Formats: sequence, structure tokens, C-alpha cells
Amino acid sequence: MIFPIFFICSLLVSISSAIIPFDYCVGDLSLPGGPNGYPCKDRTKLNVDDFIYSGLNVPGNTANTFKFGVSTAFTPQFPALNGMGISIARGDLDVGGVVPIHTHRVAEVIFIVEGTIVAGFIDTNNTVFYKTIKKGDVMIFPPTLLHFQVNVGSTPVIAYVSFASENPGNQIVDTSLFSNNLPSNLIEKITLLDPAQVHKLKKAFGGTS
Repeated sequence: MIFPIFFICSLLVSISSAIIPFDYCVGDLSLPGGPNGYPCKDRTKLNVDDFIYSGLNVPGNTANTFKFGVSTAFTPQFPALNGMGISIARGDLDVGGVVPIHTHRVAEVIFIVEGTIVAGFIDTNNTVFYKTIKKGDVMIFPPTLLHFQVNVGSTPVIAYVSFASENPGNQIVDTSLFSNNLPSNLIEKITLLDPAQVHKLKKAFGGTS
């Protein structure tokens, strides 16, 4: 697993366009954060352990509708990323698992460590780019575009994804529409789904009204 981590970390550096006017600013999570991140921790209180994170050794929880789980190393989990313009996450997909169509604020690079997936994105001309990719393959998803991954193999998938931000954001279309109190009649109008379908999806994702 050392090579994949080293490889993806090198991608992290290459896709980040941030030029920072400081060596580092380990985030002080005890203080309020803002659009530009967290205030810096006192440098005299830092040690090498502040720059190490082991949470990606833990598989994501796949006990859900999509059979997909993620372990993230964003600033709240790894404060040393504060202000660095990079982050990384581990994705686990059981057999038949899906990362539903979603979007981030920034570009994403995915590196397949184990398994086989179909991955793709849809651009603003509604052109679809998708392909079956396997262990050792890398694919990039441009910023803000809708994209997805599906485990099409007979074994679980492990993938690492890197982002050009320490706070990339994540908006899943299904949960955005069906896990809140957006009125069902509005959802029917904006999606062309019938009432029974909307009710089914609201029930599945915990939405109301």
C-alpha cells in the first residue's frame, strides 16, 4: 500500500494551484474556521505527529444503500492540510457498490488500488465521458462536473481520491433532492418524476413533506 499512497500524494501536489506565502499553518480546530480555513496553531507546540495522519488505513463504512463508504483526510481530520489547497480520501465499494452522481467544487483525481469500476463525468454540453478502469488506473474529474463510479467487478474496490482543495465539498444529487424538506410537488415538477416515485425516494433517503 506504500506505493499507492506515495503516488497519490504526488498527484495531490501536482494538481494544486495554490501558492502559499508560508511554510505551513496547522489548523487550530478549537477556534472558529472561515472561508480561508482555520487560524494557525502555535508553532512552538507542534511536532512531527501534527503532519501525519493514519485514518486512511480504516475502510469506509459500506453498510448503506449505495454499498459505498469513504474515509476522508480533510482539514477537520488532518489539520496540517489547512491552507495547503490539497486533500485526500479513501473510497471503498462493495461488490455492486455505487458512488452516486455528485459534484465537488474542485478537480478530483482517482487512483484505483484494488478492483474494477466504471467511472465517468458529464460536461456542460451534456457529453458523457466514461470507461471501465481497473487497478493501477488514474482518472481525473474536472471541477464542478457531475461524476460517478460503479463497482462492476466481482471483488470489493479500494480507491484513493485527491482534491485540489482541503475543503472540496460534496453534493450528491439523490440526497440533495430527497433527504430534506423540499416539497414533493416541487420535486415532481423539476424532475418529471411521478408522486409515487418521489414518495419512494423520500422514504429511502429520509426526506419529509
